[in-house]
Amino acid sequence: MNLNSISAFQDNYIWVLSNDEGRCLIVDPGEAAPVLTAIKKNHWQPEAILLTHHHNDHVGGVKELLQHYPDLVVYGPAETKNKGATKIVAEGDNVIILGNEFSVFATPGHTLGHISFFSFPYLFCGDTMFSGGCGRLFEGTAEQMYQSFLKIDALPEETLVCCAHEYTLANMKFAKSLLPHDSFINDYYNKVNDLRAKNEMTLPAILKNERHINLFLRTQDPDLIAVINRETNLQQPEARFAWLRAKKDNF
Repeated sequence: MNLNSISAFQDNYIWVLSNDEGRCLIVDPGEAAPVLTAIKKNHWQPEAILLTHHHNDHVGGVKELLQHYPDLVVYGPAETKNKGATKIVAEGDNVIILGNEFSVFATPGHTLGHISFFSFPYLFCGDTMFSGGCGRLFEGTAEQMYQSFLKIDALPEETLVCCAHEYTLANMKFAKSLLPHDSFINDYYNKVNDLRAKNEMTLPAILKNERHINLFLRTQDPDLIAVINRETNLQQPEARFAWLRAKKDNF
């Protein structure tokens, strides 16, 4: 399988998985025009769409794509039923697309019905995990997002985290502000800063690396706990996760 990205809006990525025959699936098409352009350029034959949640920058292009390709199967959570999904899926479901099995698991937090799709090594997690960060809690709670992160963290270390936004540099600036002497964070910040200076993308992220540089995966880390304890004494990792998300909201 070949992983491709299509830029959309200001900082969205629409992911496309294609095989050597040109058959493909499309993930979270927030707008149709750049997808249609890429399909024509690459001579792709789209067979399915995966939707992670209902926000318009992830589903806004579905209707137009279906006008061009009416046979597309659109897999999505219940919250996308009115956004173009034709096949509702939920945690525990497995779907076969292009000969690959994708497992579906619930990752609420950003929205209540948010789901992720995993077929090793590809994880399509929408706005749940970003490189160096996590999605805003628009509908769910920090506890829900923490549990979603535990599910992602249980995946193999070589998992490619295909998140939907180019937020990495901002996330690493936040991480650096809390742990300014952390070598992993500093090295990754410098790498990301160089990539963005050349207008190059920082994704997909590798889960093995995220375990070192993503503070939201380090709620049991003694160095981070020491920083949090300067302000408050939180015994539970999910409480530390909530503290981090609140700090990031105001960073």
